[in-house]
Amino acid sequence: MNAHPPFDEAHRLRVLDALGLIGAAPQAEFKALAALAARLIGTDMAALTLIDATHQHVMASHNIDAPPLPRGESFCDKTLGEPEMLVSTDAAIDARFAGSVLVREAPHLRFYAGVPIRVRAGGGPRAPIGAICVLGTAPRDISADQCAALIRLGRVAEALIDARGAARDALTLARRTHEQATELVRKDRIFRQAERMAMIGSWRFDPVAETVEWSEGVRRIHEVGEDYRPNLATALDFYPANARAIVSGALAHSIETGEPFEYEVDFDTAQGQRLRVRGIGEVERAGGRTIAVTGVFQDVTARYLLEQDLRRSAHVDALTGIANRAAFDQRLEAAIDRARRDGMALTLILVDLDGFKRVNDTHGHMAGDDVLRAHGRRLRGEWQSDCFPARLGGDEFALVLEGAATRDMGGRVARLLDLLARPIALGEAQLRVGGTIGWATFEPGMANPRDLIHAADTALYNAKRERRGTARAASA
Repeated sequence: MNAHPPFDEAHRLRVLDALGLIGAAPQAEFKALAALAARLIGTDMAALTLIDATHQHVMASHNIDAPPLPRGESFCDKTLGEPEMLVSTDAAIDARFAGSVLVREAPHLRFYAGVPIRVRAGGGPRAPIGAICVLGTAPRDISADQCAALIRLGRVAEALIDARGAARDALTLARRTHEQATELVRKDRIFRQAERMAMIGSWRFDPVAETVEWSEGVRRIHEVGEDYRPNLATALDFYPANARAIVSGALAHSIETGEPFEYEVDFDTAQGQRLRVRGIGEVERAGGRTIAVTGVFQDVTARYLLEQDLRRSAHVDALTGIANRAAFDQRLEAAIDRARRDGMALTLILVDLDGFKRVNDTHGHMAGDDVLRAHGRRLRGEWQSDCFPARLGGDEFALVLEGAATRDMGGRVARLLDLLARPIALGEAQLRVGGTIGWATFEPGMANPRDLIHAADTALYNAKRERRGTARAASA
């Protein structure tokens, strides 16, 4: 294997050691991030790794249970010095990895894509401490959109590690502020700086006196002034009902058991702004009893919205803006479950565009993309609001209709054929790229989604064989 890429190794190891991540219990958010990476890129395996002086350690993973690996065998070690990411479409013929035990022996890896994770701890520049990566046992390519998605996941991982480090540092500062009165002024100044940088504040609750103290950072997140005097009841009023139950339950459990707690819930500021917040707390004990609960409170809205956006993008076809094949499979399976359980009517429509290849050959793939976008807009139009449109791939589309939406299928299919046949404006040109339709209704004898898809696909085949631009229903 090649030598390590050029960077300040001593500084990198100091940052990694300061974070205390190696050997820590796996965290749910990192495991979810690994699963999301595998789903977005379409691989069986994914991991978040940490690289110390001698070994690679798996911090969180999806379908991987790997012990520490010598650094010289690690793919992710090669990723540390990359500006954005490293990709190997076939590791068996890639001189950087062909000699690795991971290629020569189980799991016989062939595909790898990794993005370095760069964080800072204390002063100094960011340093690469590991990578988020996806792996497969067969050679494959990775698209530009998938590369961009993996890079964005790397930024999310960095934000999560930064937030955890900041929260831990802030909690330590909060506890020391109360314990070391002689250094109160100096520590308070440092703590306020940390609050502003990390959107974090500290709080303290006295269960005997029932008083609540908020730092400047907590007041800033709540959007209240210095004159606001909270108690436990008014502090909980900032949470929606379901979130309020989670927070009050966690606080009561901690007071009763002495165990620390952590939560992440929705939150409404005094000005009516909906945020996503994270809270961490632990009890202070003296003489065998709880005298206070102290903790930190953080605005994590930006990270939360980014995660939600990534989750949504995993179910949306980037070109047309309608659902992708993965989302279609989930929706159809759920619809079949409802049809079996509740007797709800269910119909599947499959659409193949006519003459789409001719558009690509004559006008180019950019024009072809414009045609697909136009049909995507048509399928998600207002009159189709009662059905679920999806792009299955290429020039193939599908619509899932349930309940009342399945009435008058003849009229609906006729309107859909008319819609597909309308010309599409491409600059000064007017292209007609219509569609052929096959559709089928779910019957009790169908064992799974594949049977319904097969029935609709057979009807589509028969319609295309008879005459393109027509529709055909599946035979009963």
